[in-house]
Amino acid sequence: MESNVHLPKSVTDILERFTKAGYEIYIVGGAVRDVLMGRLVNDWDFTTNATPEQILKVIPDGFYDNTYGTVGLSCDDNLKPFEITTFRTEQGYSDSRHPDKITWGKTLEEDLERRDFTINALAFDKDLKVIDLFSGQKDIKEKQIKAVGDPNERFGEDALRMMRAVRIASELGFTIEKETFEAIKKNVPLINKIAKERVKDELFKLLKSPNPYEGMVLFRSTSLLNKILPEMEKCFGVEQKSPGRHHIYDVGNHLLMSLKNCKSEDPITRFATLVHDIGKPQTYRKLESGVITFYNHEMVSTRIAENIAERLRFSKKETDKFVTLVRWHQFTVDEHQTDNAIRRILRNVTPTYIEDMLALRVADRLGGGARETSWRLEEFKKRLIEVQKQPFSLKDLKINGKDVMNELNIPPSPKVGEILEKLFEEVVEKKVENTKEELLKKIKTISS
Repeated sequence: MESNVHLPKSVTDILERFTKAGYEIYIVGGAVRDVLMGRLVNDWDFTTNATPEQILKVIPDGFYDNTYGTVGLSCDDNLKPFEITTFRTEQGYSDSRHPDKITWGKTLEEDLERRDFTINALAFDKDLKVIDLFSGQKDIKEKQIKAVGDPNERFGEDALRMMRAVRIASELGFTIEKETFEAIKKNVPLINKIAKERVKDELFKLLKSPNPYEGMVLFRSTSLLNKILPEMEKCFGVEQKSPGRHHIYDVGNHLLMSLKNCKSEDPITRFATLVHDIGKPQTYRKLESGVITFYNHEMVSTRIAENIAERLRFSKKETDKFVTLVRWHQFTVDEHQTDNAIRRILRNVTPTYIEDMLALRVADRLGGGARETSWRLEEFKKRLIEVQKQPFSLKDLKINGKDVMNELNIPPSPKVGEILEKLFEEVVEKKVENTKEELLKKIKTISS
């Protein structure tokens, strides 16, 4: 056993149980790569010469409900469920995603040669000796993503691997090896065969990575961006530099730089930051004075954001947040704003998304070449907190229509609503306190 490899007890227990039962068993995939790189691992995969039926005899508490030879096993230690898969070979990929035929394999080599990248085609045996048939350790050392065998074949088998190459490179800070990179560019049209939900998942993983900016630059240079977010590609080359404007980048590079400066780790917020000005190409105007304008670009950006959310099959909740952030990103962080102006921002964005919106707004400014002014932001945050202590709408008043009717002894009528509106105005203007006692007193003066 290699002294520098320490595995969770539940992982070593799996190795021991299968070995004791007389089967070959190996740890495979990204877990091996991450152990060798000294990264935290919570997702463990195994491969074995045991068939699914035999696997279930070794681990009776496992669950098997697919055609790919994978048995799942729930575990503790805050780890994802283990996946234990029978050695297999795959044939035919008519949908560029799933094999048409799967055959149980007899050797580890057969299993490893069907995997995507050399750094994921590594294995640990039961004694934790590294099995490296495709120079994966060398590629880890050289920090590169390289396909196993012919990259055109690998991407033809599963077109989502093209996005995965970019995403893993982004997560690890690696580059993509030249032949693999060229094969992605050549096979880009195949990405249209992949279910949009899967594309979204990979995109979100890329956005959640430690280097989303570098990931999106790579995403663009492989031409994947043009297929998945063609609206974004149209932003490059659209100039913004003009008299009296702070922008130093074109629209596309401004969006990338905004993403780079986004402090939020939430993928929806990062995505909204990436596309917040995506409507600018359609609203570009250059005046005789040389000033460039983008009037109503936030409205056009909102429509495009809605289209992207629908195309990539966002959930209703994801869509609401994404579209809200894009729609209302255009506001000023200014210590001189009135309470009403801040209340308006809060009403539009809603308190739920205000932290995300501030992250986008700061990233937007920094991504345009402005300097960070943390004191102004901190002051603005304090104002947001104070303003939220005030009522936002009629329902925040400490009395309701029934109280008005009881106090004035009147039946339901438009007058009840009018009185509540007046009371609300008085509370907002701080002419009366928002307490039941004070509001009931005020009713009589308002109604007379």
